[in-house]
Amino acid sequence: MVRIHSRQLGEIEVNPEQILDFPNGVPGFERQRRFVLVERAAFAPIVFLQCVDAPEVCFFTAPLAAIDPRYELAVTPEDLSVIGLCDPLQLANRDELIYLAVLAAAENGLWAANLLAPILIERRSRRGVQAVRVDSRYSHRHPIGPAGKPGSEASCS
Repeated sequence: MVRIHSRQLGEIEVNPEQILDFPNGVPGFERQRRFVLVERAAFAPIVFLQCVDAPEVCFFTAPLAAIDPRYELAVTPEDLSVIGLCDPLQLANRDELIYLAVLAAAENGLWAANLLAPILIERRSRRGVQAVRVDSRYSHRHPIGPAGKPGSEASCS
């Protein structure tokens, strides 16, 4: 087991087989490449994307389907390659992939989801990428609901 002393989640133990590899890191956090998904029933459907090697780095995320059930994914061939896929048709197999949106608290007290750059994780390879869209169909500040008190931080980092 791997122990992580997360500033936000406390001490957590994870099976090494649960560790996800983000070969390119996450934009703004390119050096952090190993993450785990942590679910807490009290926060559902929020899923914490906790960095293994930098415990101070943790992101609030939520399944894309919980935010926009009609979301249409657009992924570059380069991003597909990062997670070990070669054909965009493989994205249709939703059992093998996890689709998440990174959440943040907006100044107006609402949660906002980054639908412009979702996180994609291929379950078998345990590889992930933040797939930045090349179009502007979706926003990086898609409002989704109250965040509690205005100005609160939604990112653990």
